[in-house]
Amino acid sequence: MIKTYVAFDLETTGLSEERDSIIEIGAVKVTDGKVTDRFMEFLKPAEEISPMITQITGITNEMVTHARNTKEVIDDFMGVFVGEEVLLGHNILFDYKFMKRYACKYQHSFERRGIDTLKIARKVHKDLESRSLEALCAHYQIKNDAAHWAYHDALATAKLYHCLGHYFEEKEPNLFVPELLFYQPRKEQPATEKQKRYLEKLCGWHRIAVPEDLEAMTRSEASRFIDRVIAKSGRMDLE
Repeated sequence: MIKTYVAFDLETTGLSEERDSIIEIGAVKVTDGKVTDRFMEFLKPAEEISPMITQITGITNEMVTHARNTKEVIDDFMGVFVGEEVLLGHNILFDYKFMKRYACKYQHSFERRGIDTLKIARKVHKDLESRSLEALCAHYQIKNDAAHWAYHDALATAKLYHCLGHYFEEKEPNLFVPELLFYQPRKEQPATEKQKRYLEKLCGWHRIAVPEDLEAMTRSEASRFIDRVIAKSGRMDLE
């Protein structure tokens, strides 16, 4: 059982790593079995957070209004906080896919090994009706009063990993060996100058903020943003 790793969790605007956005990153750095650092930060998505996502996560559009530039947050998390450490997560590939997409977008290398507490739980807890993080925390009496807040879920995952290792590593040692995480995002082209200029004019016409990461947007991201603005506020009258 490894004693040094980064446990992390994300909150997102939806389930698709290609179409949805990260709205919160939470992580704890564990060194020799002890928490030595933490990371908690909101990210401002290009799209609005839906009422359904707010209901699930507790994160509102107002809470992310003054979030730092997305690239800055990703740069700090990938380049400074995580380093080369092994990653830990519950259903880790879901979060890794989102992070890998952003890594490619902002020219980061994010090839990592990881451990999935959900994979472990599915093997050793076939008796449980649910192997969700919430259910497993209840089973092991791990207190997590702020479930679905990324940092608290990351911390709960680290505690769960410790519990699982205590009871099952001797019987199932292979489950606790980090494995290479693999996901190759679809290669996307950067937004065209025509898209970016139109988006700026459209935002100005409707008096809404231009996305802070406009220059880093892909063609599909710019297209989706334009479509959302038009669907909500309409086209420019001069078109």
